[in-house]
Formats: sequence, C-alpha cells, structure tokens
Amino acid sequence: MSKAKVAIIGSGNIGTDLMMKVRRSNILELTTMIGIDPESDGLLRARELGYETIDTGINGFVERAELADILFDATSAKSHIRHAKVLKNLNKKVIDMTPAAVGPFVVPAVNLHSHLEAENINLITCGGQATIPLVHAVNQVCSVTYAEIVATISSRSAGPGTRANIDEFTETTARGIELVGGAKKGKAIIILNPAEPPILMRDTVYCLVENMKETEVARSIQQMVENVQSYVPGYRLRREPIFEGNKVTIFIEVEGAGDYLPTYSGNLDIMTSAGVKVAEEFAKKKLATHLQ
Repeated sequence: MSKAKVAIIGSGNIGTDLMMKVRRSNILELTTMIGIDPESDGLLRARELGYETIDTGINGFVERAELADILFDATSAKSHIRHAKVLKNLNKKVIDMTPAAVGPFVVPAVNLHSHLEAENINLITCGGQATIPLVHAVNQVCSVTYAEIVATISSRSAGPGTRANIDEFTETTARGIELVGGAKKGKAIIILNPAEPPILMRDTVYCLVENMKETEVARSIQQMVENVQSYVPGYRLRREPIFEGNKVTIFIEVEGAGDYLPTYSGNLDIMTSAGVKVAEEFAKKKLATHLQ
C-alpha cells in the first residue's frame, strides 16, 4: 500500500510521542524529525530509528522540502505562526498541535471531514480535544446555552510549551467550545495538579441547555465517547452524567497509551492520537485522488 510522507517539527515530548504513533500507521510514512537541539531526546531517538533528522528548524526543511507532504507542528503557538507562512508557500498540509489557531479548529470525532481541504488544521488544545466532543454531543440533542470545562492534568505532564501557552489554552479552548462544540457561550479552565503519584488527565464538563432530554442526552454522550475511543483508547467516562434541571455534568478521564510518555500524560496522548487521525484522513484523501 502506498503511504503519505510526513515530518514532525518539534523534538520535544509531543513530537517524540507522535513519532512512536506514526511508526505504527499503515498509511503514513515518517521520513523526518525536525528540531533545533541536536542533542534532544527526540532527535537522538529519530536518528537511532533511522529517520532523517534536521536540527536547524524549519529553515533546514525548506532546503529539503521534498522529504514530506504532511507536517505536524509540535512546537509553540508563537513559532507556528511563522512556520505556517513558510509551509503554505511550500504547498504543504499542516497539522498544528499548538493553540496558535491559524487554521480551522478540528476535533476528529466532530468535524474532521468538513476540513480535509484545509491547508492548515488546528487541533485546539488537549482540553478541547477531550471536552468539545461532549459539548457537541449534548448540543446535538438540546441547545447548549453555556458550557464550561475544567481540565485537570498532572503538573509533570505540563512541559515548557504548555506552561508558556496557558492564556492561549483558555482562550482557544473557549472558542472551540463555541465554534465546534456549538455552545452559545464557552469557558475553559486548566489546573496543573502537583499530586504524587501523578494523576491521570481528568476533565469536567458543565452544560446548561434548553429543554433538557435526559435519556437522549445520555445516549448521545455514550455514542460520542465510543467515537473518541476509536482513536484514543484510554478515553472514558468516570461515571454516568449527572442531570440537575437544565444542567448536565460529565466527568471523563484520559489515560495515555504509554508509547513514549507515561500513561498519566493523557493530555498529551489525546493530542498526538488526534493528530495521527487527522494525518491518516489527509493521506487517504490524497492517495485516493492519485488513484483516480
């Protein structure tokens, strides 16, 4: 089977976990890991696994643009704004793992197939990937007038990029709750929990709705959880939703697959899993077009 060539920009935790996941794909061929620190664990591992490595950042890739057609950007929101312009000029497909919000917001279980023509897809945030599907599930049954999410992650799984992007996290996630989830008003909160041993990612979703239909909402939530589990196996409800008048409260947790990161880093795992899902759908469309 033909495969689509992909590269990863960013040799940190997310980029390295992506590398491990892409290796298992039947339709993606990882060719290149791009970073700026030649001694980073990501670049060292990539070289050990036989992949091409570039340690001069995006500029180094420009000189060898034939290496990949689809690129993941696992750097930072600020860096991605510059990368997006460069890669657009090279006519590359880009999956943005940062909260830069350059391209359309995408949650695979909700709206992926509406944006397969986009040059640049934004995966919002880890909190967005975990909670927006549930807001959307509720909104499919009852109009959500207000949705608030609280994402709690282990402080150990919050690296420099996450900590530098806290403001972008809350703003971008809130926008995603509205634009993708369908809530009329959205709010997002993130908590870095220093508990030892480290906790799994846990999220709480509160939705205020019009004309509550408890049975239908509960069914829609369960169906959405199963949809997300198809590409994030460690995604699950912690308990049944709680209904109180026109409010529904949903509790979920995300356990990582342990490919590169520890299993408590579900916040990073859901991002890399969503990224691979998007890349595979890009690849299927690209390969199908070539066969026509």
